[in-house]
Amino acid sequence: MQKLTRTIQSLLEKTDLALLALCLVATGYGVVLIASATNYTDSSRNVVVQIAAAVIGIVLYFFFSVVDVEHYSEKWQWLFAFNIFFILLLLTPLGTEENGNRSWLYADWMPTSIQPAEIVKLTYTVLLAKQMAWFREHRNMRGLGSLVWPAGHAAFMFVLIFLVSSDAGSGMVYLIIYAGMAFAAGLPLYWFAIGFGVLGLGVLGLVIFDKVPTYMMERFMVLFDHSYKPEGIGWQQNRGLLALGSGGIFGQGLFNGIQTQSADPSALPERETDFIFCVAGEELGMVGCLAIIVLEALIIYRCFQTARMAKTTMGSYICVGFATMLMFQTIENIGMCLFVMPVIGLTLPFFSYGGSSIVTLFAAMGIISGIRKRRLPEWLRD
Repeated sequence: MQKLTRTIQSLLEKTDLALLALCLVATGYGVVLIASATNYTDSSRNVVVQIAAAVIGIVLYFFFSVVDVEHYSEKWQWLFAFNIFFILLLLTPLGTEENGNRSWLYADWMPTSIQPAEIVKLTYTVLLAKQMAWFREHRNMRGLGSLVWPAGHAAFMFVLIFLVSSDAGSGMVYLIIYAGMAFAAGLPLYWFAIGFGVLGLGVLGLVIFDKVPTYMMERFMVLFDHSYKPEGIGWQQNRGLLALGSGGIFGQGLFNGIQTQSADPSALPERETDFIFCVAGEELGMVGCLAIIVLEALIIYRCFQTARMAKTTMGSYICVGFATMLMFQTIENIGMCLFVMPVIGLTLPFFSYGGSSIVTLFAAMGIISGIRKRRLPEWLRD
């Protein structure tokens, strides 16, 4: 018994308990919102899956807190091969399509579906951090090579995900992770300006030659004119905005939201996933929404704080990569609910329903926890 106690105590000492507590509070809050959002279905399946995924995630959090991922990144060829292989599994009979995207793996023998693009974020971020750290330590960050190779890695993953699954939203996160790391690594700002310029010209060319799918164009058009196709492309966000506005300061009450508790097809769509923030707004009001924003901000701050304390350059970049991922997904999801960002299918970290997402998030935070516990001593820091 004493040995078990010492083992648990040692494990806790190697874990960032403050970060874990923040993740648990956010996840618990999310489970309550998911329970309310799916209450009208008279099924608790989504809640059970989310809790089970959270338990698996917590185990992975402790596991990665004591495992040095930088050491295992030396086998980068295997990790890169895994990333490609896992995404390509979507082309097998296991790949299933939903809402136009072939983004999930599922079979009758599986308890729930798996989203490869979510899982691969872990190994991709570690590999990209290793790559960026190598260029930072062995090459001049102003050189073309320090731009081409990491950016090419990010672009390759985006193209692979988009071609296989047609999920541009998930692929976009990979590009944003790279941008955050590149900025932290000191890549000159003129490269960002050139990159955005080339990207802008590319998009303009696609629009001029009518190569952009109509549904993509309309997702941006509706942002500038909310009255554009209110029963079509703008319907989801109009319903979300209505739910948010109807909540006021304190909301209509948990499990009492008019749209959240309605089984009518015209009510709030995708309420347990993409529009979970709207559920909070309708039932818990502005106070409930602010609580979500504060929790997300504290988790992101903890990640950036750990990046500053990291013992190695690679560890610092890993933290920046995951923090950037959380920040982008939070801003995009909330912006989508507020009708100022396009709908691209990104969930709200720790709050939206999704087993793959919650497992990946806890594992990512576990990696950050391990980096924090292996940080430099105070007197050696800048």
